[in-house]
Amino acid sequence: MHPSPSIILFTSAAGAGYGLLFLLGLGAAQLLPPTREFGLAGLALALTLISLGLVASLAHLGHPERAWRAISQWRSSWLSREGALALLTFLPALALAFGWVVLERTDGWFALAGVLAALGSAATVWATGMIYASLKPVREWHRPLTAPLYLAFALMSGALLLHLLLALFDAPRAFAGALALVATLLAFGLKAIQWQGIAAEVPASTPETATGLGELGLVRMIEPPHTQTNYLLTELGFRLGRKHATRLRLLAYGLGLGGGALLTLLALAATGWPALLLTALAAAGGLAAIVIERWLFFAEATHTAMLYYGRRTGVAQAGG
Repeated sequence: MHPSPSIILFTSAAGAGYGLLFLLGLGAAQLLPPTREFGLAGLALALTLISLGLVASLAHLGHPERAWRAISQWRSSWLSREGALALLTFLPALALAFGWVVLERTDGWFALAGVLAALGSAATVWATGMIYASLKPVREWHRPLTAPLYLAFALMSGALLLHLLLALFDAPRAFAGALALVATLLAFGLKAIQWQGIAAEVPASTPETATGLGELGLVRMIEPPHTQTNYLLTELGFRLGRKHATRLRLLAYGLGLGGGALLTLLALAATGWPALLLTALAAAGGLAAIVIERWLFFAEATHTAMLYYGRRTGVAQAGG
């Protein structure tokens, strides 16, 4: 599939924003500094990332002015559910922001607003993952771990950003660092399992099953269906070389585990400006790893429609 920059920005930025909002909402009443300065910095960062992601998702639409219509299909469409949940989550998030920043209160009703914002964040990220997990023609997406991975990477990015914010305000951060470390290991552990599962799986759809000629041997195209490129080949026929995919996976592991996890571990043992520097580098490395993972998520996806063009879905392309 063609890895569109707008959809990569949407899923990465919004995931980080919802992950941070989830942790802010749950920790506002007890674990986090109750000062308006911290509340303003944390909620402003979370809501900015969410808004940036949503704007990027609109840029991906052919007619952004009609985006409001997508919400009307929430009974049957995960895309509509995602849009509705994203809008609804803003209500408790803004209520929490009013209490935390204006009144400098995170107790009572404002604590409840934080919990509702956290639940809305988790539900929105889950709906985003289910958009792809529900697509049966793309076998790399139609998998049990797709939606949980969206949650895991959102938690990872949110925890890394929270750890950085707490270091910036010189607040107790051991719990945030430990959570960032565990979330990073969980996210990349699940991703490794999914990548291995995809590689070991025999594709259910092949030119032989599509034509019913499998008993006669391998089926190949005699002539291409088109003499020039078209929309399907541009959007669904993206081809990523095996060696490039391997290098990018290793880079994602290096930035995520070597950058996000290892630097977070070192930051937990540091204080002062070294701790702030390490948490910043850990957050940058972790977020970069997520962007690469998300690019691969789209670039490595193969649509069964490509069988019509003689390509075998699920078979890695040789070379570059």
